[in-house]
Amino acid sequence: MEIRALSEAAPDRRPPAVNEDLVLTGPDFAVVLDGATAPAGVESGCRHDVPWLVMQLARHLASPLLTRSPAPLPDLLAEAITGVRASHADTCDVSNPDSPSSTVSIVRLHPDHVEHLVLADSPVVMRAPDGQITVHSDDRIERLPERTLDAVRRLRNQPGGFWAASTEPQAAYEAVVGTTDRADVDVIAILSDGASRFTERYGHSWEELLDVLTTAGPRRLVDLVREHDAASTNPGWKRYDDASVVLLQGP
Repeated sequence: MEIRALSEAAPDRRPPAVNEDLVLTGPDFAVVLDGATAPAGVESGCRHDVPWLVMQLARHLASPLLTRSPAPLPDLLAEAITGVRASHADTCDVSNPDSPSSTVSIVRLHPDHVEHLVLADSPVVMRAPDGQITVHSDDRIERLPERTLDAVRRLRNQPGGFWAASTEPQAAYEAVVGTTDRADVDVIAILSDGASRFTERYGHSWEELLDVLTTAGPRRLVDLVREHDAASTNPGWKRYDDASVVLLQGP
């Protein structure tokens, strides 16, 4: 499959515009990480910022993916989280529930099937040759009974709450995972929520989103999202967000 990718910082980020998303691609895999920005005034217990976390996660995932490790994706992610935790356990309070965290979405291609892993709100969207669309998503944070700072802190990486890649390797085994026959997939999109809002917030169908990607590419999708962002008047929404898209297309 041909792989096309785009990742950009939110346009309202103060210079230098640090992108807390990260895209990692190889000949037979693609990864999208979306770092979670902590609310102002929250003490994370960590001397490192969110871009550091997503870079370290990507670094630990890159080696086994590039060397075609046969291990299941949850095992690779658990090992990556363990490695990142070990790298700063001596300098940071890795027991702090507000420690930097990230979504993780991975697609790995095999000759006869496609693997996916989705942890938190960065969906993987697949289209079959007959046009049928399947969305692999993890909406547990959207289903929390409340979204206050205390509730999110209490329910992050806890049974009955939601899971993200931070300091708890068990989170990897709570991800949404599965396989699809390779013959049943001709288009795959992996999106951070700054890009999937085209559908999830602004009301376009997944069919429209994939049509934009396959006819005009990731740049056009992000441009359309930015147009919606600029026109948004909903005070309860974060107007802009980092946006990342990976498009896998072809045989």
